[in-house]
Amino acid sequence: MASSTESKIAMAKTVVSTIGSVAAASMVARSVARDYLPAEFQDYLYFGTRNFINKLFRQLTIVIYEFDGIQENEIYNATALYLASRISPQTNRLKATKNPKDKNINVAMEINDECIDIFNGVKFKWSMVSKELPSAEYHDYDDNGSYVSRSDKRSLELTFHRKHKDLAVNDYLPFILNDAKTRKQEEKTVKLFTVDTDSRTRWTSVNLDHPAKFDTLAMDTDAKEKVMKDLDRFVERREYYRKVGKAWKRGYLLYGPPGTGKSSLIAAMANYLKFDVYDLELTDIESNSELRRLLVATANRSILVLEDIDCTVELHDREDAEAAKELVQENYQYGYRKEHKVTLSGFLNFIDGLWSSCGDERIIIFTTNRTDKLDPALLRPGRMDVHINMSYCTPSGFRLLASNYLGITQHSLFEDIEDLIGEVDITPAEVAEQLLKDDDPDIALSGLVEFFDVKRKENEEAKAKEREELAAKKIEKKQETEKGEIVQESME
Repeated sequence: MASSTESKIAMAKTVVSTIGSVAAASMVARSVARDYLPAEFQDYLYFGTRNFINKLFRQLTIVIYEFDGIQENEIYNATALYLASRISPQTNRLKATKNPKDKNINVAMEINDECIDIFNGVKFKWSMVSKELPSAEYHDYDDNGSYVSRSDKRSLELTFHRKHKDLAVNDYLPFILNDAKTRKQEEKTVKLFTVDTDSRTRWTSVNLDHPAKFDTLAMDTDAKEKVMKDLDRFVERREYYRKVGKAWKRGYLLYGPPGTGKSSLIAAMANYLKFDVYDLELTDIESNSELRRLLVATANRSILVLEDIDCTVELHDREDAEAAKELVQENYQYGYRKEHKVTLSGFLNFIDGLWSSCGDERIIIFTTNRTDKLDPALLRPGRMDVHINMSYCTPSGFRLLASNYLGITQHSLFEDIEDLIGEVDITPAEVAEQLLKDDDPDIALSGLVEFFDVKRKENEEAKAKEREELAAKKIEKKQETEKGEIVQESME
């Protein structure tokens, strides 16, 4: 019995020793190959050995290159992002990167390393390969927009038992694409794009660090829920829009006096959806062709904002546009430079015509202080699908502002302030400004009560002035009518 045990121990030692010798020899051979053999020969040995092992164990390998010609390979980028979240504690080498615009350090699998992933009970092995090609260069732009060149060809290799080919192609890879899309969207830093001042047909961007969220937005609760439900419904209806033959876009009109939170609502929508914002000032665009190039350059899953559209003369209404056109022609006759501004027909063609289909999942938001100044052609469904009245501050909006700025949900002055809100028109921005003046709730709320008296007087003066201007216009119109009648009578 003892002899049998000793024999087994001796055999085990022999096996371990043999494995150790093979491993040591393999490491020496690998080190020698790296130091003395040409890169092409190393690749030949590496791939030859791998192919032999794959055939021996009935393995199948799918190679996913980083580039497809000059185009980035979507599967490669998605897999690299996916594998970064699948790194196991047993991994010995990682690659860490951080771009200036990134908030966190990005950790990923290093070149020539491997990673094991289990999907539906099946083991998939990933390898990141870099093949040196001294005679060729790959050109690209890094995340900072700087031009870089590379002499290596990178790929990801997926190895698995060949009987799982259908699972890998039809289920596993699509799962990785969807997972990476979701992960990228969750980790995305929302950006604000504006027209480049040096080139009016190009966008430049900064990070949108606006903290606005629907939870903290001083807006009527029912209105907020309506907007959120509409946004959720929009992003889930890709196939529906394709089925009915419509461009996958949604138009919003935010109207109301200044200070009612239109910009904050836009920021909240962008943060909610993780959509980039393109802020377009139409008065800076000199022609329809410039507008077309800018709109085509906007990305999918984005929000295009056209603020104060009532201030764009050419889009007020057709009569005003014709008058503006005549003025331009008159100036041109007297030697002034002829201007080519965006026309109503050109603008409508880009937001509702053939050009509107150049992109998916886009939201267009118009803001205005006065809807009566807009051409009716702009207001119809399909262009501005949802009209949102950004009203003056409401009692619920005030309570939310008090919670945000002062950290309180109850106070003895709340009832008085809510009564005043029903009597005096005051914007959320004005309420917030008063609450910011002191951290003590008693002092801040007392100051807000006093401000209502000031605001009441301002509103009364503004209404009186408006009545005077209206009366003056009526008198002027009556005088013009009488003057016209006199001229008509003299001609007869």
